[in-house]
Amino acid sequence: MSLDRMIVPIIALPRGLKRAAAMVVDSCLAVLTVWLAFYLRLGYWVALSDRGWQAAVLALIAIPIFYLFGVYRTVFRHGSHSVVPVIAPATLVYGFIYSSILTAVVIDGVPRTIGFIQPALFLILVAVSRSVVHFMLGGGYLRLTTAGRERAKVLVYGAGSAGRQIASALAESTFFRAVGFIDDDPNLHGSIIGGLRVWPRAQMGAVAVREGVDEVFLAIPSADRRRRNEIIDAIRHEGLATRTLPGILDIAHGSVTISDLKPLEIDDLLGRDAVAPMSDLLERDIRNKRVLVTGAGGSIGSELCRQIVRACPSTLLLFDVNEYALYAIHQEMAGIDCARPPRLIPLLGSVTDAVRLDDIFATWKPQTVYHAAAYKHVPLVEHNPLEGVRNNVLGTWHTASTALRHHTESFVLISTDKAVRPTNIMGASKRMAEMLLQALANDQPSTRFSMVRFGNVLGSSGSVVPLFRKQLAMGGPLTVTHPDIIRYFMTIPEAAQLVLQAGAMGTGGEVFVLDMGEPVRIYDLAIRMIQLAGLQPRVAASDGGDVEIVFTGLRPGEKLYEELLIGDSPKSTRHPRVMVANERHLTLEEIHLLLDQLGEALRQRDVTSLLDVLTRAVEEFKPTSTIVDWITIAGSELRAQ
Repeated sequence: MSLDRMIVPIIALPRGLKRAAAMVVDSCLAVLTVWLAFYLRLGYWVALSDRGWQAAVLALIAIPIFYLFGVYRTVFRHGSHSVVPVIAPATLVYGFIYSSILTAVVIDGVPRTIGFIQPALFLILVAVSRSVVHFMLGGGYLRLTTAGRERAKVLVYGAGSAGRQIASALAESTFFRAVGFIDDDPNLHGSIIGGLRVWPRAQMGAVAVREGVDEVFLAIPSADRRRRNEIIDAIRHEGLATRTLPGILDIAHGSVTISDLKPLEIDDLLGRDAVAPMSDLLERDIRNKRVLVTGAGGSIGSELCRQIVRACPSTLLLFDVNEYALYAIHQEMAGIDCARPPRLIPLLGSVTDAVRLDDIFATWKPQTVYHAAAYKHVPLVEHNPLEGVRNNVLGTWHTASTALRHHTESFVLISTDKAVRPTNIMGASKRMAEMLLQALANDQPSTRFSMVRFGNVLGSSGSVVPLFRKQLAMGGPLTVTHPDIIRYFMTIPEAAQLVLQAGAMGTGGEVFVLDMGEPVRIYDLAIRMIQLAGLQPRVAASDGGDVEIVFTGLRPGEKLYEELLIGDSPKSTRHPRVMVANERHLTLEEIHLLLDQLGEALRQRDVTSLLDVLTRAVEEFKPTSTIVDWITIAGSELRAQ
C-alpha cells in the first residue's frame, strides 16, 4: 500500500532526527493546548497573539522536562501503552511548575485556571499522538516485515501474568499471532483478556481446528512437574506442538521475551520431578577448597564445574584432553558472576599420563577430586576396546593413586549403570574402575574414595535425546535399536548434584546410586518427542503419520535394560533419594595383579587377553558380542584375502 511505502523512510530516519521531530510535535501540542484551554475557560476563541502568548511560551518548558524524564528515549512504534507511565509523571511535574508560575505571577488576560486545564489537555493530546504513531508505524512495520508470509496462529496456555506478557509480546511478533488463551480456571472461561478470549482445556482441540492453530505456547512457569506433564499430554493428544517458558524466577525478573519461547526442555521428558539437592552437602567438600575436575569439558564435567563455582572453592582446576572443550568451559567459568570467584586453572592432558597427573597434584595439592574423564559411548568402546580400557581403567588408577600419594581428602568417581552386570567393554571397564577405588578405600583411611552410579543423562553428548532432536529436525526417521529397550534417565544438573552430595556423604568405598523412579522405554520416548513437535509417528509403512520410527537392532554390547544395583538390600543415606549399594570388591593385591595383566595386554595390543582379564576381574561381565575391534576385524579381512 502507498501508506506502508511512506512508512519505510520514516522508520529508516536516524534516531536523533526522530527525537527532534517528536520535540517539535510536542512543542506544537503545548501551544495548541494553551489555545484550547482558553476556549474551555472563556467559552470563545481568542488569538494568542493578542492575549496569552506569554502562557504559550511558558508551556514550552514541557520539552526539557520531558527530555529529563526520558520520554524521547521511547521507541514509539513498539507499544503505545508503555509510553503512558513515562509521560504521566513528566506531565505531572510540568503541570505543577506551570500552574505554580501562573498562580504566582499575574499575567494580564491569562486566567490562573489555564495552569490546570492546559497540562491535562497536553497529557491527553501527547498520549493520543503516541497512539497514532504506534498504530501507523507499528502496524505498518509489522505488515512490511510479514509481507508474503502469514504469521503462525498459536494458543497461549495460561492466562496468568506470564501468559499475558507473552500475548502482549506476540502482538508485535513477525512470526506468531495469538488467537486466544487456554486456562484451567473456570472463573476465566469466556472472558476477554487483552482482546483474546479464554477457553477451557476441553475446547482446545475445537478452537485449534477452527482457528487453524498448530502450536501451543505453555505459559505456566509455576506449575509442578505432575501438572505440566498432564497439560503436555493433553496438548499432545490434540496433535499440537508445544513450546514452553523459562522458570518463575525469569518471569519475576521481567526477563521473559518471545525469544524465550522454545521447544520443551529436556526436563519435560523426564517423567518425574527432579531430585532436590541438599545445600549443605553440595558445599561440604568444595567451599574454600582446591578442587580438581577431570574431563571438565564433557557434559557431566562441565555441569560439575558450574555447580562447583556456585559453592565458592578457592581454586578450580579444569583438566581435559580436548583443547576446545577445555577452552569453552574455562571461558564459561570465567564469565560467571559469583560472590567469590575462584582461581581458574585450565590444564591440558590425559588421565593416562601419570607424569602429567603427578605434576598437577604436586603443584596445586587438590583437596577434592571429581573424576569425570571417561570414554562412555558403548559401541565406540566396543569397537576400540584397548583405548577404552586404557582410559577408563588405567586412567582411573593413575588419577586415584596420584590423589592418594598427594593426600587428597576426597575422590569421587563418576560411574554408570552399565557397570552393573555389564554386557559390554565400556560397562566392564567402569565396573573395574569402581573395584580399583573400593580396594584403595579398604586399604587406607587417608583419602575418601567414593563412586556415584547413575543412568542415562538427558541431553549429554551421546545421549539419545539430542540424536532424536537432530533426526526430528531433518524430518526423520527416528532410529530406535529395539522396541522393548528401556533406560533410566536423569538430568545433567541432577547428575552433577548427586556427585557433589555423594562425595560429601562418603566415608570410603561406597557406591552411591540414585532412586531414578521407573525406567523409560526408548520407543515411548521417540513417540513422545514426535507428538510434542505436533507431528504423528509412523512405524509400519502402511501407517499414517509424519515421522517414521525405524528399528535398527541392538548394537554390539548393548542390552535391553540397565540396572543400578548388583547386590541386594541397598542402604539408605541422609538423602531420601540416594542409596548405597552393597557389593563385593577385591583386595589391593588382587587389583595389582590384574592391573599388571591388563597392562601387558595393552602393551601387546592383545584384545583377546584384555577381555580375559576383564572377565576374571568382573565376574558379572557377560559379553554379548564377539570381538568387534576395528583393527582386529581389518587384520582378519587382510589375512583372508
